[in-house]
This record gives sequence, structure tokens and C-alpha cells, in this order.
Amino acid sequence: MPAATGFFSRVYQTVRRIPRGRVATYGQVALLAGTPRGARAVGWALRALRAGTAARVPWHRVVGAGGRLSPRAGGGEAIQRARLAAEGVTFRRGRVDLGRHGLR
Repeated sequence: MPAATGFFSRVYQTVRRIPRGRVATYGQVALLAGTPRGARAVGWALRALRAGTAARVPWHRVVGAGGRLSPRAGGGEAIQRARLAAEGVTFRRGRVDLGRHGLR
């Protein structure tokens, strides 16, 4: 699976470049990682993060289209919301305000 590993590495590098207080959608991360239309694969990559790597990859800064938080096992959605709020990210009707916090 070298191709998957290379893709996952590109995703993690891309996510690390999202500034604090900003978010990117899965689709934006896919495009920036060189795989347009690979939004679902970005989700797979983030789901595959191991504990040690997860601490160095700000996965919480990646949101669904329209600013939706994606459900995650183990209370991940609540963790994501709390981490984003701690960075000053605001929500509008339960979604991240992409106009204000989206990656430009």
C-alpha cells in the first residue's frame, strides 16, 4: 500500500499547514494534497491516525462541506467542537462559520 501511505502523508502535511483558528473542508484538503475529488479518502486518512501521530496533526481543523462537523467515534465531534472553540472558531446554527474561519 505505498500509494495509500504516500497519500496519507500528504494529507497529514496539508492538515498541519492549516493555521490555528482556521478550518478547511475535506475537499479542500484533498485538492491541496494533490488529489482533487478525494474528500472521502481524506476522511479515511484522518480516521487512520494513530495516537502518536494524532497529537501532531490538527485533525479538528478539517470539517465537512458547509462547515459541518463529522460524527466520530468516542465523542470525537464534541472534542472537535471544543478544540475549535478554544482556537476562537465560531459556529452558526451548529456549523463552523466558513466565511469567517474557512481557509482562504
